[in-house]
Amino acid sequence: MANEKLQIIPLGGLGEFGMNCLALHFGNDILVIDAGLMFPEEELLGVDIVVPDISYLIENRSKVRGIVLTHGHEDHIGGLPWILSELNVPVYGTEFTLAYVEGKLEEHRLLDDAELIEILPGRRFSLGVFSILPIRVTHSLVDCVSLAIHTPVGIVLHTGDFKIDLSSPDGHPFDLQAFADLGKQGVLVLLQDSTNVDRTGFTPGEKAVIPRLDDIFGAAKKRLFFSCFSSSIHRIRIAMDLAHKHGRKVALIGRSIDNSTEIAQDLGYIDPPPGLIIHPNQIKDTPASKLCVLISGTQGEPMSALSRAAVDNHRFAKIEAGDTVLLSSRVIPGNEKAIYRVIDHLERRDARVIHDDGTHGLIHVSGHGSQEELRMMINLVRPRFFIPVHGDYRHLKRHVELAAATGVPEKVILLEDGDVLTLERTHDSVHAEKTGRVTTGRVCIDNNSTADVVEDTIIRDRKHLGEDGVFLPIIAINKRTGQVEGAPEITTRGFAADDPDLLRNARDIVARTLDQSSDEERKDYGVMKDKIRGDLKRFIQKNANRRPLIMPIILEL
Repeated sequence: MANEKLQIIPLGGLGEFGMNCLALHFGNDILVIDAGLMFPEEELLGVDIVVPDISYLIENRSKVRGIVLTHGHEDHIGGLPWILSELNVPVYGTEFTLAYVEGKLEEHRLLDDAELIEILPGRRFSLGVFSILPIRVTHSLVDCVSLAIHTPVGIVLHTGDFKIDLSSPDGHPFDLQAFADLGKQGVLVLLQDSTNVDRTGFTPGEKAVIPRLDDIFGAAKKRLFFSCFSSSIHRIRIAMDLAHKHGRKVALIGRSIDNSTEIAQDLGYIDPPPGLIIHPNQIKDTPASKLCVLISGTQGEPMSALSRAAVDNHRFAKIEAGDTVLLSSRVIPGNEKAIYRVIDHLERRDARVIHDDGTHGLIHVSGHGSQEELRMMINLVRPRFFIPVHGDYRHLKRHVELAAATGVPEKVILLEDGDVLTLERTHDSVHAEKTGRVTTGRVCIDNNSTADVVEDTIIRDRKHLGEDGVFLPIIAINKRTGQVEGAPEITTRGFAADDPDLLRNARDIVARTLDQSSDEERKDYGVMKDKIRGDLKRFIQKNANRRPLIMPIILEL
């Protein structure tokens, strides 16, 4: 081709965790890798999720050939509903990844119009000028792939999220041979996951948790509540195997863990023995020493099954003195307060709570490769150019330093969202340099609808307040007893109600929410604020068609 220029353009995920989305542009063809979301920081009031600004793709919509997904985590597929609503192009992914995508698109009523195409590790397929080879990798989710993209300029290898696990519980180990073969062919560019660049050594394999978990299952005298990320199919499988070994029935509590387990069973990743799984309403009839409850809410989400069970407000899950609660997950930064609040409630119930690795063995392992695996990948594929992806700026910078220290890449390049890296072939050589920027940013999604791009959170807050005002329910609670002192009051600013009875009815809603909560819940201000905010939000939307900023204020007496 006369104009052999390949452009690599990150649209999200380089400078933040989440929102992963990257475009490859050659001539009249654009290939998009992943379409993720990010959960908002606290200052983005009223925002549910954040997705990448795809103005560049919309401006070049006639060239976009499709979106290829590396795996099914939210930070890689969560932005699909909003991107597909603007840009209806084919979506390619492995069987398990597409099962997650189907549920997401069905929820947004986009499934009927979507074109979902299954890909298989080791089987090449073409999109425009690009020929793509998915390669099996291991991660905390199943059915994950790296993408070796053959372009007219050379091979671009995108690792996706990975760690090198040669004994994966699902029998599909990391495909070292495929990466070694790529190294022999010659890789032009390696785009590599930066998540664990700060961690030394190797990341343990998924089976490394089995000895410690086996000890915990064996030592539990009463009910065992097992909580992990709902997408951790390996961990769910291990928990079921250990429950069966120790003679315990398994009940699934929580929509997310129920859905993930159903998909994993349908696709053969989990094959529990007949009779192992019981319905939640059978929990009360099962002896405590013969029961394992797989329950969602490992990050302390206020309305999750575990959070509700911790304050004795769950229909099926009742946690009593002597029960064991195992949190088989890492603490996501920012969730510390919520998690420790739940642990406090569990401790008040005299449950035995196990929530860190400690010195007795591992109860959780990461899904991302540590420094030695990152070095191994670089040495295995021997790329000419190296670009770190997936991480905050400090992670990208550390990864650049790590890659440069290997002495393998000819050039190590630090990109951020919006940077355009142009790789141009001249004769027998390829030259790489940054040649500009495209529009990128964050699109805030509020109440499942696309809002304006937010450049400044203060502007976003002012816009929200200016349009719908602020609603301040004020409640006085006795911290010692959990009793409400006096009737709730409601103050508004910038909120004019057509119905004069609206505020009186809103006070009744708050009072009812308080009455229907236990003393323990009322002592947990995080839980109460979420419950009051949710009930008021539904009431106001239904009766006033407005969405004010609702900020419950709890006075501690």
